[in-house]
Amino acid sequence: MSIDPSLKLKNALVRHRNVLTRAERIEVLKDEERWNEGDPVTGLPKVAHRKSAAGKKSKTEEAAAGAAAPGAAAPAPAAGAAAPTAPAKGGAKAGK
Repeated sequence: MSIDPSLKLKNALVRHRNVLTRAERIEVLKDEERWNEGDPVTGLPKVAHRKSAAGKKSKTEEAAAGAAAPGAAAPAPAAGAAAPTAPAKGGAKAGK
């Protein structure tokens, strides 16, 4: 039985892989300056391949971003101020 197209993952080939190909390992070794031309391609040393995730902004970065655009956000209402409320659905009808 085949899988329905709506259930297939669209980014199945883009996801993080733990195992690198030989060419990818050599690229990482070159970036770390642990690879010399003429070295054998068999028996390569292990290469740590960590998934890099987008981190959250720190509070100082958020404060700096807020200070960069003054007046961009509407001021918050006072703590004691009542917020406007909409009439409840199916509430009491006037005139009956």
